[in-house]
Amino acid sequence: MIFPETLPTPFEAHSIDRRRVIGGLGLAGLGLLVSSASASAATSHSGSAPKVTVQTQARQGIRPESPRLDLSGVPEEWVRKQGSSLPEYSRYLTNLKLKSISPQQVIEAHAKSRGSIWNTLPPKTWWTRMGYTLRVADRVALEMNVSEVEIISAYRCPAYNAHCEGAKSGSWHQANVAVDVKFPGRASRVAAAARNLRNRGLFRGGVGGYWNFTHIDSRGENMDW
Repeated sequence: MIFPETLPTPFEAHSIDRRRVIGGLGLAGLGLLVSSASASAATSHSGSAPKVTVQTQARQGIRPESPRLDLSGVPEEWVRKQGSSLPEYSRYLTNLKLKSISPQQVIEAHAKSRGSIWNTLPPKTWWTRMGYTLRVADRVALEMNVSEVEIISAYRCPAYNAHCEGAKSGSWHQANVAVDVKFPGRASRVAAAARNLRNRGLFRGGVGGYWNFTHIDSRGENMDW
């Protein structure tokens, strides 16, 4: 199972319906957690729709060594505030074995402040939510033959989100299911590629196109803007 039995609500304006989100992830979401070479997800519309295969890595049940991260570009104050969770979170991201997104990129996206308000790592029980969304973004990069993706924003804690210009009070970033990404080339092509994969059954969620970046989330229902 991807999510805990009880999902805390990180904001008031919107809450996550646990059954709707898990239903939206379907076989694709569940398949990412099993020890197999790949997992397939069918669309919710018909059994005859084309399927998308998401490549995954088999788990061996052996705890890997902590990855070596270059934190020279990360504020020391933020690193101190995360404590022992940071190495473990880095190890989790490394185990995702993404092709176009590095653990350091994701961590640097979290390590930001607005005035005196620091963003934080997501709650540990929510880590797998972002893992699923990152796999979607990584698959978009594969489809577009892009070798590197810039993560502009990922998880945003409520206090930090409230100080982000233009951020909605019910932002899905607060639920750790959304990323803002920047690919080489036109952002409109990224949004189109993400929607194409979504329509083929890879995930259910929102795709937002902006002039210089693309929003992708796995909220469990399809939305475009």
